[in-house]
Amino acid sequence: MLKDFREQRIREIEELRKIGINPYPYSYPKTHTTEDIKKQFEHLANGEVTDQRVSTAGRIMSIREHGKSAFFHIKDTYGRIQAYVRKDKTENFDFFKEHVTIGDIIGVEGIVFKSNTGEITILVEKFQLLVKPLRPMPEKWHGIKDKEILYRQRYVDMIANDETIKRFRIRSDIIRMIREFLHQKGFYEVETPILQYLTGGASARPFVTHCNALDIDMYLRIATELHLKRFIVGGFDKVYEIGRIFRNEGISYKHHPEFTSIELYQAYADYEDMMNLTEELITYIVEQLFGTTKITYQGQEIDFTRPWRRIKMRDFIKENLGVDILEDSDEKMLSVLRARGVDVEIEDRGHMIEKLWDLVEDRVIQPTFLLEHPVEISPLAKKHREDPRVTERFELIIYGREMANAFSELNDPVDQLERFMNQLKLRDLGDEEAHMLDKDFIRALEYGMPPTGGLGIGIDRLVMLLTDSPNIRDVIAFPLVRPEGDIDIEEIEISEKAEEGGDRV
Repeated sequence: MLKDFREQRIREIEELRKIGINPYPYSYPKTHTTEDIKKQFEHLANGEVTDQRVSTAGRIMSIREHGKSAFFHIKDTYGRIQAYVRKDKTENFDFFKEHVTIGDIIGVEGIVFKSNTGEITILVEKFQLLVKPLRPMPEKWHGIKDKEILYRQRYVDMIANDETIKRFRIRSDIIRMIREFLHQKGFYEVETPILQYLTGGASARPFVTHCNALDIDMYLRIATELHLKRFIVGGFDKVYEIGRIFRNEGISYKHHPEFTSIELYQAYADYEDMMNLTEELITYIVEQLFGTTKITYQGQEIDFTRPWRRIKMRDFIKENLGVDILEDSDEKMLSVLRARGVDVEIEDRGHMIEKLWDLVEDRVIQPTFLLEHPVEISPLAKKHREDPRVTERFELIIYGREMANAFSELNDPVDQLERFMNQLKLRDLGDEEAHMLDKDFIRALEYGMPPTGGLGIGIDRLVMLLTDSPNIRDVIAFPLVRPEGDIDIEEIEISEKAEEGGDRV
């Protein structure tokens, strides 16, 4: 049982302290990561030994004992490397045999050689115990399979599964590449409030909190759009923000109430400019990560070769469902939806158009720009310069999912106020996701916002795609899960598969 394991480990730690060993020292002088060592010495021939010393540190993931020697693997951020201890070469070899086990974090120092089987290995001359865990490691080959445990105890997932650490390294790389790309394009990274008096910039139900200092209810932001546009009003030409967004909605394989987005705005640009920027940005990231414009997602090849396909919402829905969202009556759209078993809670034309699109979205696999959304579902976009029934808006659809959303931004304050008033009517009909009336934003527009193109990209969905992850919670380090309730620190198990027997392989 875990309680017995912990008690035994605590006794062992007390014994180590009695003999002058600190099981939790303050630091360790690393000269190399595991990746550094592998790259630096990959040229060695099998059996070749160097005289160059390295020091590195990590968690012991396996140990193979051979009497007066032992091979083991240590793991850090970048992967695993083999190390070798030998009684006639390693200081305090007997201490290693008696006290060092799987799961311990240690620092090692020694020379590098390539084994006869071709594996880069550190011949350990000195080592230091850095951490003695109080819990057993997950089952060595298969890790943890219960997804709820993986999401709740992501640290254990990272310990057990090298692919998890790799996935979050790629996520970090993607965000870094976005920043580098936009910096080269002359964009400024800015910050906008997370706590807001009103929500806006998206159709979503907000989280409500209370500000004690002002004694008022406030909202967690559902988008960064309206405040970023205030930067454009104020005189910035190009701005962006990467940040957390909060929408009090359901959880699914592609939805999470707390997620990360990037929104950017460029003065004197329109949605055509945003399409070009979107293609350029995402293709840049894909090529940097994979060296090609083609990837595989869930067994399906996705080709990012430019230019990407463009389709009009009206044409695609008409082709697949036989209904014209610009010409046909509300009654016909409602009948099409009902015939396909779709429940329409609010029989508003905009809601029905969105539900019709939901029926066909998953038929779009390759990177595709969906164009010309009707005005009813685009309260912040400019009307199309050739057809005022639709807007200059696009969504980027890949593998049946919205990846990005962009407009030629509405900068006519009179038109914007009218759109907001229509949204208030929807709120009166019970639509909790309809936009609120942001009077200060209207005031900002009345000072004048230049022609502007805006773009929003869901970072999590992009990372899903580029790491071949089927669920959005796989790419969010600490996603929402039901709370465990009161935790008994001595009894809660990590996993039914946790190793509680001997520590060695």
